[in-house]
Amino acid sequence: MISYDPLWNTMKKVGASTYTLQVKAGISSSTIRRLKAGESVSTNTIDALCKIFHCSVQDIIEFLPE
Repeated sequence: MISYDPLWNTMKKVGASTYTLQVKAGISSSTIRRLKAGESVSTNTIDALCKIFHCSVQDIIEFLPE
């Protein structure tokens, strides 16, 4: 299972909000909803998040064995 907990921790560290994701990264509200629900998102979205926060994939997602 993929978890987006690292994303929320990264956002908290830099003081970013979901509004930041929409405005700076152009991420749609439906994609943000999917992130919050732990649903799948595209690799383009992961790439955009890494660029916005100047971080690696590990700072955005993690794999949790089920």
